[in-house]
This record gives sequence, C-alpha cells and structure tokens, in this order.
Amino acid sequence: MQCPLFNPAAALQFVVNGRSGHADAEATREVIEAGLHEAGRAGAVLFALPDELVRVAREAATRARSENSAVVAVGGDGTINTVAQAAHAAGCTLGVIPRGTFNYFAREHGAPTETSDAVRWLLDARPEPVQISAINEQVFLVNASLGLYPDLLQDREAWKARFGRSRWVAFGAGIATLLRAQRRLKLSIAWDTEVRSVRALTLFVGNNRLQLEQLGLGDVGERSEGAEADAHVTAVILKPIGTLAMLALMLRGALGQLGEAGGIERFVCQRLEVKPTRLLGRRRVKVAFDGEVGWMRAPLTIRVLPQPLWLLKAAPSKAAP
Repeated sequence: MQCPLFNPAAALQFVVNGRSGHADAEATREVIEAGLHEAGRAGAVLFALPDELVRVAREAATRARSENSAVVAVGGDGTINTVAQAAHAAGCTLGVIPRGTFNYFAREHGAPTETSDAVRWLLDARPEPVQISAINEQVFLVNASLGLYPDLLQDREAWKARFGRSRWVAFGAGIATLLRAQRRLKLSIAWDTEVRSVRALTLFVGNNRLQLEQLGLGDVGERSEGAEADAHVTAVILKPIGTLAMLALMLRGALGQLGEAGGIERFVCQRLEVKPTRLLGRRRVKVAFDGEVGWMRAPLTIRVLPQPLWLLKAAPSKAAP
C-alpha cells in the first residue's frame, strides 16, 4: 500500500478523450491551462482519439511515474477507466476531471462536475488510496457485468449517437432494451465457500458505492465471511422475469428502490468466479466494464485488487456538494 512519490511542483499529465482543434476540446484545454496558470502549476494537455487513448494513457502514466507526478483523466467513466488502468499498471497517481453523463467514480470521491471547479479542486489534492477491482485482467472502478446490461450499454450508445447525450436518452434506450430482452444466462457462480448454478438475465457487479446507493442497493445487510469493510464488491443477479415486471423493476431502479424488488438477488464478496455453462462452442463472453463493452474468455474472475489505486483527492471540506 505504499503511496507513489508525488511532487506537487511536477507537471501533471492531462489525458483528454477528444480531437485537438475541436471547439469543445479547445475550450477544455483553455480552462485547464487557465487553472494551471492561476495556481502557478505546470501541466501538459494531451488529446487522444478513441483508438489512441490506451497508448496515450500508458505513455502519460509512464512519464508521470518517472517525474513523481500524476496522470489526469479528463472525460467520462470509460475514459477514466482507461487512464486508471494505465496509472495502476505504472504505479503512479491518478487525477480525474469528469466530463461524462453520469460521472459516478468522480462524484463518489468528491470531484466537482464543472471543469474549472474540478481543476481547482484537483490542484489542491493529495494522493489517497481507493478500491479498484478487475474482471479477468481488466480493471473497473464503477461496475462490471454480463448478459442484459452490456446489451443495454450498446443500445444506449446507439441512441446517444442519434438523439444526443442526456440522461433521458439513456433512460429511453434502457426501456427499449428491456422490452426486447430475450437472452437467458445459465451461470455457475462461486464465491467464498458457495458454488451455485443460476439462471439470470444479467449479472451486475458494483464497485461504486454512489451508484449502488442511487439504485437502492447500498445496504445488503451482513457481508459474506472474509469481506473486509473496504474490500468488497456487490454482486446483483437479475433473474428471468416478464416484460411488465421488467418495466416495474426499471422504475424501482430509477426511484432508488431496486433492493426492495423481487427477482433480484445480491451478495457481497471479495472475489467470485463465473462460468457460463451454455456457450455453444464459444469461449468468449460479452462483458461490460465502466460503460465499455468487450469480449473476454471464460471463465471470468471478478475480484477486488490487493493494490489500491492512488487518487488525487482534496480535503473533505473542499469536496463537491
């Protein structure tokens, strides 16, 4: 748990998911550079197209590590995930400036959602350890899932491309996904001393307390044996249900009452092994992590990582409301 060396005078490495020259990207650069100038701090603003983001994040994290500085992710949960993976692998400190729709990770740790406020908050922050989890070798900060939820995320991105980015668009995409939900999963799930076979529409594993609380899943009662106070994830199994029950379930989620709903099973643990038992010859499974969708080889291992992520966090009195 040794904290990386951090020199506040060293140049911060800002990684922005966007195209240099685009009006919004240039406005972001101006706000960041103005904040650095006002505070008398140094920093480099690096723009990366989506297919360049992994490489740019790794290079920036390596540079930050060598200079006892931090790499700062500027974007939504998906961008923050990519930069966090690079920071964790390099062993350097991470900073965040949220610019997404939900910003669960940044908000959980007190970062303001306005860019200028977030820059000021960041420049007064120091490294603090936070929990980070992984599905196979892919880290996640907010959640990981398989089944219906990755389908929902893909539909949401398609709706955003057509109708714009907003929470109402995301909600509408969610309803459309649930109305045509057909696929059922048959899973073997092992955690602690238990092994169970379950049928499910989706398996959702949350690492972010803010998101879990907003869904009404923040309190699961007594934790599984061996799950420490700050080292566990919450697994949620959505069992197969009818269309009307599915819509009622979505409404409960929007109202923060999902924990009271039927058709939901949940438990906490530090590690779980997931084996889909009906792959029809395929060895890969579609999964989602922090809003990104990809394919992974089964079985899936989901766990809290022993080494924390070191995150720049300001004093509680300066956290966002």
